[in-house]
Amino acid sequence: MAHHRSAKKRIRQTTRRTEVNRTRVSRIRTYVKKFDLAVASGDKAAAEAALREAMPELHRGVSRGVLHRNTVSRKISRMSARIKALG
Repeated sequence: MAHHRSAKKRIRQTTRRTEVNRTRVSRIRTYVKKFDLAVASGDKAAAEAALREAMPELHRGVSRGVLHRNTVSRKISRMSARIKALG
């Protein structure tokens, strides 16, 4: 257990940040799941709409430091390829 005041503060901050980041990642996963369901149904228009909704969330994850820039770029690229394969 931490003994210094600064170490105790860091523990409090870490738990708070972890909770916020977990919420953000969960929100992003939800949008990606909606996209996956739209692709699985075979509806190209719904998949494109789901991708348009998911992209800002993914980019927001990068700007907030929850996801790596290249990870999001790769995910969006693969999602776009899946839509293209539907047509």
